[in-house]
Amino acid sequence: MRHPTISTLILGLTVAAASCASSKGATGPTEEPIPESRGNPFLNVAFFLNPDYTATIEAAAQRHPEMADAIRRVAQNPTAVWLDSIKALEKLPHWLDEAKKQQDANGKPTLTIVSVYNLPDRDCSAIASSGELKIDENGEERYRKEFIDPIAAQFKAHPDQPIVVVLENDSLANLATNMAISGCRKAKKAYEEGITYAIKSFYLPNVSIYLDVAHAGWLGWEDNRARMGSVLRNVVMNAGGVHMIRGFATNTCNFTHLTNRDGAALEPSNPCPNELTYVKLMREMLKMYGFRDHGFIVDTSRNGKGGIRAQWGSWCNVRGAGIGERPRPIPVPRVDAYVWMKPPGESDGTSGADAAIGAPQAGQFFDSYFIDLVQNAKPPM
Repeated sequence: MRHPTISTLILGLTVAAASCASSKGATGPTEEPIPESRGNPFLNVAFFLNPDYTATIEAAAQRHPEMADAIRRVAQNPTAVWLDSIKALEKLPHWLDEAKKQQDANGKPTLTIVSVYNLPDRDCSAIASSGELKIDENGEERYRKEFIDPIAAQFKAHPDQPIVVVLENDSLANLATNMAISGCRKAKKAYEEGITYAIKSFYLPNVSIYLDVAHAGWLGWEDNRARMGSVLRNVVMNAGGVHMIRGFATNTCNFTHLTNRDGAALEPSNPCPNELTYVKLMREMLKMYGFRDHGFIVDTSRNGKGGIRAQWGSWCNVRGAGIGERPRPIPVPRVDAYVWMKPPGESDGTSGADAAIGAPQAGQFFDSYFIDLVQNAKPPM
């Protein structure tokens, strides 16, 4: 499976703003012209239900018959599929073929959400989710040729299926706040050029691209949001312009509540005490960097309960978490959709502040934690 952990956060770090100057970005494939005005891809579609995840949930329902109905309702909601290694690409044709079967059966375009997450020297500010590709071991070329190119080929092979791509969670946020860390300085060029190449490669009629912009507890401060705007502007202009992407993804694999103000107690100086405030203020900031008509998606797979963390930086199987709002389009204005990027029940890893005890390795199913997520779900399952 995948390795979906969130980096250790360095909050409020004062660093120089990323440069917007043009540079020699990696060049990607040239595609046929696509209209610059892309609509919300979550409208007027059905959603791919991953049969692999459905089988995992059914097994959990059989282990816990007293909660079977609630457990099975989890599997009725779409979750993202994760490409976090070259080997994981073996699953992509299967997933897209299954989505096509569902599309043919329901007679409606069926949307698949794909997380692309394998940059060289991934997780530059920590090692919690470090990946397989290394800059010093030809990782940049391997990322393009062995990872991005095969993904793009599969997207092209399924041209009548809508696909949403969320690109490289945490990576650009690290460039916005963590340039004092040597690993992030080293990774800067590889991240920028790798994501530029991915944007160009995935700029296809059936694909909508969202860039990850972390969450309220990382980039909520105005200086951090401004630095992120500069980083994003630099990448998308090297890729071809702001029209190349549909929008931005927040709270990926995280726990920040949509509306309560628990974040104010964690860090009073942060003007974004919850995720919808962060979306609002980030959207306003990004308008100054040319992103005027872009949508947001918010991961609500584990943010149903607030007040469960002692610090913003807790990211690993946080105790007391519950499943949040169900995936659906336009839940509030200017939010394209709530999504479940994190399949509920998959472990983040084996350690971390505020973490539940007894977790398996990242990506493996954490049964007791899943049961807690279902029991703590708000709204209830």
